Amino acid sequence: MNTLTLIIVFSLLGLALFETYFTTLFVTSFSQNKRDVYQDDELPKVAIALCLRGADPFLPHCLQALLNQNYPDYELKIVVDSREDPAWNIATQIQNQTDIPVQISPLRIRRETCSLKCSALIQAVSDLDRDCEIIALVDADTIPHPNWLRELVRPLKDSKVGLTTGNRWYVPGTQWGTLCRYIWNVAAVGQMYLYRIPWGGSLAIKTEIVRQARLLEKWQQAFCEDTMLRRVMEDKGLQVEFVASLMMVNREECALPNFRRWVNRQLLSSKLYHPGWRAILTYGTITFLIPATAALLTLINVFTRQWISTVVLGGSLVTYILLVFLLINVYERAIRQKLALRNETLPPYSAVTLLKLMLAIPLTQLVCAIAFWQAMLTKQVEWRGITYQIKGPWDIKLLEYFPYHYLNRNNPKSSL
Repeated sequence: MNTLTLIIVFSLLGLALFETYFTTLFVTSFSQNKRDVYQDDELPKVAIALCLRGADPFLPHCLQALLNQNYPDYELKIVVDSREDPAWNIATQIQNQTDIPVQISPLRIRRETCSLKCSALIQAVSDLDRDCEIIALVDADTIPHPNWLRELVRPLKDSKVGLTTGNRWYVPGTQWGTLCRYIWNVAAVGQMYLYRIPWGGSLAIKTEIVRQARLLEKWQQAFCEDTMLRRVMEDKGLQVEFVASLMMVNREECALPNFRRWVNRQLLSSKLYHPGWRAILTYGTITFLIPATAALLTLINVFTRQWISTVVLGGSLVTYILLVFLLINVYERAIRQKLALRNETLPPYSAVTLLKLMLAIPLTQLVCAIAFWQAMLTKQVEWRGITYQIKGPWDIKLLEYFPYHYLNRNNPKSSL
């Protein structure tokens, strides 16, 4: 058995120990929210901002859930990309179904210096009433439970907390892209929780901080609205509070090419705005290179008939993949326990799904490794059919605008 084989075996062991520690740290601290919170009779007025381009599959469910929040004083502000957008008719149908104040408006100003989502968010925040103390952000693929807004807002009573956030949890589904997205997101959930990286799909921020930090000016030159907010909070001496009960289940399917484009955009946002991007890049590279090298050396050992090295290296690689699979199940159990507290359940996974998840682990590592380096090199990115030129975090250019319905007829990628 040669030296290189031993190095790779011990590298796999070190990687396995680190990931086990990381998972243990997440699970043990997952539900330790010990903040002073608003009592029910103290809850402040909130505006929920929902920015729409295209009709997501679960948009009707999202809208109905937003109208049925167990919260005393809130309003819903919806900004749709255009009146011709397929989301417009779906959104306007809800206005006569509720007593909750709902404002639906088309996007008035499409800035060329930021993403369409940032333009829409600027409009929603600019239209807030002066007595609105908190702005909550939500995505169209989020289906909030009845206490979502209450749980999101309550920790903001603590003067040290400027922002609260939840996170998404994907159901594995049947397509390979859905499986890879699930596996990638498991690791992302742990990192986002421990690093306090906000997620715009379920987020609340005090409006006074929006004004003091001049967030609207930042969003006017930004690609995404949420990743930058950790640094904004740090600059103000405030904390990001992750609310463990706000893990939002997403059941959408995703093809493998769509997953690749989606994860590339997620990583690009981290590169542009997250202070720990180099650590994220290093970790992502290592988690691909070590197992990939182990697999390559195993094949070389087979062809050169070095059977001891083949057994040791191949066995170590299989053991590592099995451990990753077990750690994913640790995350899964922790999330399911949280969902059970709000009477939400996930279906049990079949033997076929479990086998495909095992096979999807190395596939996910390969796709994500490519996406990492694409994020490093990319100068243009497509988002919901619109191409943006990316020269820097605050140097974004929308190259050409098209209504969503036009793209939907001619471009099958327009929904990404």
